[in-house]
Amino acid sequence: MRHGTSRDIRTANRYEVLRRIIARSPTSRQELAAATGLSLPTVATLVGELIGLGMLNEVGFEDSAGGRPRGLVAVDASGGALIGVDIAETYVRVELFDLALNALARADEDMRPGENRPEQVVAHVAAAVTSVAARAGVAGARVLGTGVSVPGQVDRVRGVCEYAANWDWHDVPLLDLLAEHLSPPLYLDNPLRACAVAELWFGAARGRGDAVVVNLGTGVGAGLALGGGVHRGVSNSAGEWGHTTLVLDGRPCHCGGHGCVETYVGAPGIMRNLQELSPRSPLLHPGDQTATIDALGRGAADGDPDALKVVRETARYLGAGIADLVNLLNPEVVVLSSWVAATLGEPLLHEVREAVGRYALGRPFAATEIVLSPIPTDPVCLGAATFALEGALRSVGRRGPTTGTAPART
Repeated sequence: MRHGTSRDIRTANRYEVLRRIIARSPTSRQELAAATGLSLPTVATLVGELIGLGMLNEVGFEDSAGGRPRGLVAVDASGGALIGVDIAETYVRVELFDLALNALARADEDMRPGENRPEQVVAHVAAAVTSVAARAGVAGARVLGTGVSVPGQVDRVRGVCEYAANWDWHDVPLLDLLAEHLSPPLYLDNPLRACAVAELWFGAARGRGDAVVVNLGTGVGAGLALGGGVHRGVSNSAGEWGHTTLVLDGRPCHCGGHGCVETYVGAPGIMRNLQELSPRSPLLHPGDQTATIDALGRGAADGDPDALKVVRETARYLGAGIADLVNLLNPEVVVLSSWVAATLGEPLLHEVREAVGRYALGRPFAATEIVLSPIPTDPVCLGAATFALEGALRSVGRRGPTTGTAPART
């Protein structure tokens, strides 16, 4: 049961119906009612609204075991475009999607070390959004919105990045800054929520009741998909697992603590693992975490002893941290996501499974599958695009569809 105003509930139901159609298109109203638990009349009304908004089309009929043929509906992929922005510590990536969430174009902007002042980050985002819209050839009037993911703790209602430890950001009004360069509507959240939504819609959490999406990049966290939906916590801060203590009095962390999970399994922590295990290794690229992780990924795949040693040591720490999540949440699946997980790949996955098996309780571990994210595109961009889609659906009936906006101001 969803709580909130009748408008909130209607928006949530509209969003859920569209999500099911995007995941499995074409489909019938009867199948949607069975999948969502909503009544058939409610589903029929919501589908009618989405057709009226130009988001769905009637596409024919299917037989219904001797009854009247059932009408089928599908997403009108040309009914609008969505932009997803992944702001990470070392890059900005922007992808533009059609309404069926097929990626149409992508643009990347590298960020040099120390290039993390809010105005610098905003400039990279504006450049990438302008580039991706031009590459896709999408008219501004078709853009329903732009979803933005930024590391750290986010007040998504106010559009403020309240705290980003790796950049020492405090109360940065990011959406206001972006609105000076990009036209609204704009929506803000963090990569933990973005990855969780992406896995729920298209990845390993699809059809699962409870899932944990472990985001492994420069920073580390856990997106929580509990009860079939994203768990945000009372202040939208759930999932800051990367700043839980793994080693008492351990490595210093940007958050001010010591021994945080992130300091052992984030990209800088993995570099340190390599430095401690093999300080003269040719795999080490001082000052360049991306090059070092790439070299470790290639080395592990080729059986390089130093690379395998580092992956094993990293997995030992990671496995202990994931075992805590398994014992605490008893999820059906744990998904290893983001660029570090994708780069280290199967060697990391194998070692993590072994380590979690050593540290977790037997019963919850036996019920948990541990997998790499199967999403071929950037899961953060994909999840951020759904923030824009949710916002567009929320605006219906309040100020009209948000389709008259350009991706960037000129």
